[in-house]
Amino acid sequence: MREFTIAPNDAGQRLDRWLSKTLPLLPAALAQKYIRLGRVKVNGKKSKRDVRLVRGDLLQLYINDEFFDRPTPENAFLSVYKPQLNILYEDENLLLVDKRPGMVVHPDEQERVNTLLTHIHAYLYQKKEWSPYQEGSFAPALCNRIDRNTGGIVIAAKNAEALRIMNQKIRDREVEKSYLCIILGTMDPPQGKLAGFLLKDEVKKQVSVHKRPIEGGRTAVTLYRTLAKAKGLSLMECRLVTGRTHQIRAQFAAAGHPLLGDGKYGRERENRQRGRTSGQALYAYKLSFPFPTEAGILEPLRGREWVVPAVDFVAEYFPECSIHV
Repeated sequence: MREFTIAPNDAGQRLDRWLSKTLPLLPAALAQKYIRLGRVKVNGKKSKRDVRLVRGDLLQLYINDEFFDRPTPENAFLSVYKPQLNILYEDENLLLVDKRPGMVVHPDEQERVNTLLTHIHAYLYQKKEWSPYQEGSFAPALCNRIDRNTGGIVIAAKNAEALRIMNQKIRDREVEKSYLCIILGTMDPPQGKLAGFLLKDEVKKQVSVHKRPIEGGRTAVTLYRTLAKAKGLSLMECRLVTGRTHQIRAQFAAAGHPLLGDGKYGRERENRQRGRTSGQALYAYKLSFPFPTEAGILEPLRGREWVVPAVDFVAEYFPECSIHV
């Protein structure tokens, strides 16, 4: 319990607004709940959220110590009252989460709270499976990442051993990642391989595709097959052999068939005409774990596969297709 005495500058404020200013990490919904339960007392008595504080009021806060910290990127998860996660699988070592398009995976200079990792931290903290306040505590981490406007399956490790093994499996190409996307036009041949070298421009946050090796370029290989065609569009399945930044988007654009809705590598006019301006039609819809070598604590994943239940752009543009392909 902590006590505060209302000074002249704080007098006249509503209780709930004073609380939000004093404890910025405390989610608003949780603050209202604590006031309602009497965990915020004014002069020793339970109070209402809209009461006006006066100079000299004594406030007693029966609230966990961590909410009195100052906001930092590391404790942003405390601001998430109800984590929004679509969990496909969970065990004691990891989570498989279906990330929605529009959400960033890691905190950055533009967004600290509403990120996939922050919601995962909040979820595990509220389940009492993880706490950063324990000495030597491991912070749950993501094993793969997906662009903001791309949806799909993201792997989160709950402990250091799971993170080490999964990262090694990904490096050794023992994890198969499959995507669905819609491209403009049709590929010839309808099934094949896109291979080249990607060079990243850190200033533009964009990659260029090159047929031959280039200094700073990285090999990029994507296997694709056409699932359906309609009205000048093609629904494609892609499997990443390598996992580079913007790999699928840049390679299809370089082949003359950019992704529908892609504002960086695509065709703005056609995107508008076809009603797709909210982001590229790209989804990491399937994840497989063949694991030809030993997997340690991740052995339960061997030979298993997960597919997301739905993809919005498939339902909109190719409603006759099933995503379980």
